[in-house]
Amino acid sequence: MMVTITRFRLSVWRVLPVAVVISIASTGWANGTTKAATNRIDNVLRHAAEQNKVPGLVAMVASSDGIVYQGAAGKRDVHANIPMTNDSIFRLASMTKPVTSVAVMQLVERGLVKLDEPARTYLPELSRVQVLDGYDAKTGKANLRAPKTPVTVRHLLTHTSGFAYELFDRRLRDYMATGAVPSLFEGGDGFLQAPLMFDPGERWEYGISADWSGKLVEAVSKQSLEDYCRQHIFEPLGMADTFFKVPADKQSRLVTLHQRREDGTLAETPSLPAKPVKVFSGGGGLHSTAGDYLKFARMLLGGGKLGQPRILRSETVSLMGQNQIGSLTVGGLHSLMPQLATDGVRAMGSLDKFGLGLAINTKPFDGGRAAGSLAWSGIYNTFFWIDPTHKTCAVLMMQILPYMDETPKAVLEEFERAIYAPLTEATHR
Repeated sequence: MMVTITRFRLSVWRVLPVAVVISIASTGWANGTTKAATNRIDNVLRHAAEQNKVPGLVAMVASSDGIVYQGAAGKRDVHANIPMTNDSIFRLASMTKPVTSVAVMQLVERGLVKLDEPARTYLPELSRVQVLDGYDAKTGKANLRAPKTPVTVRHLLTHTSGFAYELFDRRLRDYMATGAVPSLFEGGDGFLQAPLMFDPGERWEYGISADWSGKLVEAVSKQSLEDYCRQHIFEPLGMADTFFKVPADKQSRLVTLHQRREDGTLAETPSLPAKPVKVFSGGGGLHSTAGDYLKFARMLLGGGKLGQPRILRSETVSLMGQNQIGSLTVGGLHSLMPQLATDGVRAMGSLDKFGLGLAINTKPFDGGRAAGSLAWSGIYNTFFWIDPTHKTCAVLMMQILPYMDETPKAVLEEFERAIYAPLTEATHR
């Protein structure tokens, strides 16, 4: 059944179109609860846009049987008064990382890469990587030393390599401020010259590991990361709107970015002509639609397969979803740039363990996903999760800074509760 809501209470955004697709889902959606469940999710999107919480957003949900919800509300471009649509294209930022991880695991399956092999086997430049070990008290010069153990492929996939982000690591930010290494925000890939902040395997810290994973894919496959992913992931899954370089004829579907100002209002960044892409960032370079990314999530939910194409073996997907960091814990994000990320938040909630390219919550979310679910997000407030227990996956996309700003955070939580409300209600009957 297709329900299209094209008009409702007028607001600052005028008309907020919402398109919805519904079927029976394994989250507890059944004939008697489908309409109520749909209304709940629909209202989350509608209210978020009407109440100016976010300019626009797209959300999708799928069960193991197919899509059970898709909706869009608000504006894709406020200044140009262009409504948000389901096929709007978003900057994925760090939601690129799971895609890169799948590419690496494909190479592992083919026997071309080994998880516990030193990554320098495939990327000789990593043989020169060093650990930042403080500064000389007299000269102020950085003390760099060889790591106690080499960075392995597994370290890269689990963010236990020692690589960090200047956005969240003060020591790295201060080191980059000396001019020793280019900033991530300067463009190019000079930031890959950054040293490790600790010895590999010592702790979990979010950083540029996935960019090195992307370089590994290119080195082993002899293809650019874009060409590799297009051939081995995007085309087989029918992800026709996923790109590192958005084609000219699709750039009109790009969602504009909004920045939260000190007074709480949102400032829209005008759309600018696309710049040539020189580096395919495995850590944050992709653009996609919610529908395309849902296909990727459904593939993982389906054990590496969506329809006929098999992207990964089921045992490989299972391995990716298992805790790979032992007693280490996924820590909170202490932002040094509050305009980009809110300080003190955990990436998308209570994620506490990490698999191979995916974070794991070992405890169930109250009114939400089950323990053992997999997830990640992007700095522009794009989110996805996969709940194997309830055979459900979901995608929510916005384009706002800072990350985990109170409003998109609240929308995410309301969206999740709305999805699982039928199941919660069923268990209390």
